[in-house]
Amino acid sequence: MKVFFNSIQWMLFMLASSIVAPIAIAGLFHLSAADTAEFVQRTIFVLGVSGIVQAFIGHRLPINEGPAGLWWGVFAIYAGFAGTVYASEEQALQSLEGGMIVSGVLFIMLAAAGLVEKMAKLFTPTVTFVYLLLLILQLSGSFLQGMFGLPNEAGTIDPIVMGGSVVTLITAFYFSTHRAAWIQQYSVILSLLFGWLLFLLIGKAPEAALSGGTIIQLPELFVFGPPLFDSGTIITAFFITLLLTANMIASIRVMEEAVYQVSKEERRGSYRHAGFAAGINQLLGGSFSAIGSVPISGAAGFIAQTGNASIRPFIGGSLLITAMSICPPIMNIFASLPAPVGYAVTFVIFARMVGFAFAEMDKEKEQSRFRFVVGIALLSGVGVMFIPAAAFTGTPPAVASVLNNGLVLGTFVAMAVEQFLNVKNRQKLEH
Repeated sequence: MKVFFNSIQWMLFMLASSIVAPIAIAGLFHLSAADTAEFVQRTIFVLGVSGIVQAFIGHRLPINEGPAGLWWGVFAIYAGFAGTVYASEEQALQSLEGGMIVSGVLFIMLAAAGLVEKMAKLFTPTVTFVYLLLLILQLSGSFLQGMFGLPNEAGTIDPIVMGGSVVTLITAFYFSTHRAAWIQQYSVILSLLFGWLLFLLIGKAPEAALSGGTIIQLPELFVFGPPLFDSGTIITAFFITLLLTANMIASIRVMEEAVYQVSKEERRGSYRHAGFAAGINQLLGGSFSAIGSVPISGAAGFIAQTGNASIRPFIGGSLLITAMSICPPIMNIFASLPAPVGYAVTFVIFARMVGFAFAEMDKEKEQSRFRFVVGIALLSGVGVMFIPAAAFTGTPPAVASVLNNGLVLGTFVAMAVEQFLNVKNRQKLEH
C-alpha cells in the first residue's frame, strides 16, 4: 500500500510538471480541441514509457521524463515557419517528427561511440552548480507567472488565482516541513489535492473535457503524416541532441547527489546506457507525433521533499501515467488539475534544489577560480534571459535554440571557460 500511494504521488508530480508544454505547443499550431487532447495524451504516453525505458535499461535512477524545453523552443520556431519555409503547419510538424527520429539515431550513435561518458567528465561541480542555478532562475519566471494567473485574456494579474496560489504554496511548505514523517513523505500529493480542492471552491478550476464515450484509446503513429527529413531539420536535430545530452548528464549528476543525501547510498547512473535509452525515447517521440523527452532535474527536488529515493514507486508512477494516457476519461479528469496549483507545488520542490547547487559549490577547492567561472557563466546565461525571443527571428533554429536559452548558453560558457583555465594551468605548470 505504501508503494501504491508513493506511485500515485509520482504520477501526479509527472502530470503537473508535464501538462503545460503539449497544451502550449498545440496552441502554437492552432490544433482543434480534439486534436489538442490527443496530442496531450500521446505526449503523456511517451513520457510514461520513456521513464520506464530509462528505469530498466537506461540510467536506472528515479528521474521522470518531461517535455524537453529545447524541443519546446524548436516547436515554437517551426510554428513560425508554417506558410514560409513549409507549406503548412502539418508539414512543419512532419519535419519535427523527422527531427526527433534523427535525434534518436544520433543519441544511439553517441552512446555506442562512448562520447556520452566523455561529455559527462565536463560536468564538474562548477558546471553543475551553474546549471542548477540557471535552471532555477529560468523556471522562476514561469512559476510566478502561472501562480499569478498569467497569461490570460486581460493580460493582468488575477487576484483570486494569485491568492489561491499563495495559500497552496504556504500549505505545500507546511506539509514539506511537518513533524509527522508520513505527511512529509506524501507532501506532494497532499499539496496538489489541497490546491485542487481550493481552486474548485473559488471557481478557478477548469472543467474536465468530455471524452466522447471512448474508454480506451491507443496512441497512433505519425498522426501528422509521414516524417520529413530536410537538411535544416537534420542540422537542428544534431545540435539539439548535443544539448539534450548535456541536460541528461546534468540531471543524472543531480539525482546521484539527491539519492546520497536522502539515503546515504552511492547509487551511480550509467551515462552510456542512458544515452541508448534516450535514443529510444526520441524515436518514440517522433513516431507517436509527440514531444521529445529528457530526464527532468526537478525529480531531485521531489526526492528531497518526499525523502523516498526508491525506484519502485517511480516505476509504479510511470506505469500509472502510461495507463492513464490511454484512458481518455481518466486522462481528462487529471488534465483539469489547475495549472497554478501545479506551479505552486513545483515551486516548493525546485526551491529545495538550491541546496543541491550549493552542495556542488562546497566540493570545489579552488574557490577563486570557481567564482570567476560562475561569474562569467551567470552573466551570460541570465543576460540572455532578458533578450526577447522575437530578437532571434530569422536566426537558424540550431543557433536560436542556444542563444535563446539562458540555461544552455550559461552551462556551455561555464564548460568552455573552465576548460580554457585548465589548459592555461597545465601550460603554466609545464613551463
